[in-house]
Amino acid sequence: MAYRIIINLLCVCAVVVLSTNLKAQHYKVSPYPDLWYNDVDGARLGVRFLGEVEGTFKDGPHRIDAGVWLGSNLPTHPISYYISFTEPITAISEFGSEGNIHIQSSSRTGYAKHSLSLNKRWQHGFNEFNYVEVSLYNSYEKNFDASYRLNPEHWSSEWKQILGTVFNFSRSIERVDFRAELSLQRILNAGFNTLTIDISNGLQLATHTSIYSRVYVHRSSSNAFGEYLGNVWTNPESNWNKNGYQRAKGTVPSTWITEGFLHFAGGANLRGYINQFSYYNSVYALNMEFSFLNPIQSIIQSSTYFSEILEFKSYVFFDIGAGDHEQFYSNSEEKPDDLVLSNTGSLADAGLGVQLSANIPDHLGKDRGLFIRYDVPFWLSSPSNNENTIKFRSVIGIGAIFNF
Repeated sequence: MAYRIIINLLCVCAVVVLSTNLKAQHYKVSPYPDLWYNDVDGARLGVRFLGEVEGTFKDGPHRIDAGVWLGSNLPTHPISYYISFTEPITAISEFGSEGNIHIQSSSRTGYAKHSLSLNKRWQHGFNEFNYVEVSLYNSYEKNFDASYRLNPEHWSSEWKQILGTVFNFSRSIERVDFRAELSLQRILNAGFNTLTIDISNGLQLATHTSIYSRVYVHRSSSNAFGEYLGNVWTNPESNWNKNGYQRAKGTVPSTWITEGFLHFAGGANLRGYINQFSYYNSVYALNMEFSFLNPIQSIIQSSTYFSEILEFKSYVFFDIGAGDHEQFYSNSEEKPDDLVLSNTGSLADAGLGVQLSANIPDHLGKDRGLFIRYDVPFWLSSPSNNENTIKFRSVIGIGAIFNF
């Protein structure tokens, strides 16, 4: 099968690394203990390995990122693994503008993925926030154990062959930050497509006073599998595997999500509607925030040690969005026999929020940290359960909606 071909390619990559070691370069492998948790595996104990040619600082040949874990509950699939191999292509690479081949194989939290991608980055000078990135990939994926999923009835269980491309554009000029991402997928064996557009802009008016805006669109074919459908509050569930907190149920208590207490940044981001588990072929959203200076940030900014990595942001927010062609509700006991297509009309919310971030960007300027939000969407245009339109509501958020 195709996934066996991917695994064989990984073995070839390992041979290349070993042969390189014997010839000239000293290869360094750094192990790190790793502990995580979910309801199925229990405590998932393992070790991570990072491998690179010594002294290249994640910018050289033969880069490996791998891990293996054992679940303390000894579930049906107690051992999980992840391994990726990145090899720069010298002919299309230069400083800050690498082209590479990336191979990945993983089987964890009931989901298997094996992929091959060709990636190219163009960076403007030494500014890692000004770049264009393009990725072309082919992957084979399967949800083989639905017990890990928060909404298991919403997921397909067959192998999927996916051909996709991702385009990223980033510019940071004086007081303006702009980012755009376009993602297009074709699920070949099932015959459907998905398209995602995510555009955000930040305009600094004064020190710690900014206006942020974001437009999000997600569309999937009418015959798309359930995990690729959009919703109004976060990413489609097919993207949850990219986030350790969402990858499997129980890492954070499932009731925090189903009862509307916890919000994960991503997707349409209507943070006042996180307890509405409806799914749509098309989702559209506009998010806006106005951030302003607060005393806590003033203290952080005056610190020599914390001003570069910590930020406490306060803001007023407004979200508006809509979903078309509702498929079904994942929190119902079973799927309806006849699915009725409908739409939400527009949904909107507004309120106040604060965000604490501890972030140390990587060598490419990408975020590498933790963003915790506390949002109070005190106004909803269409509250559920006959609630008042204006009411005190509190939501804990993980991840930044705007993370310039």
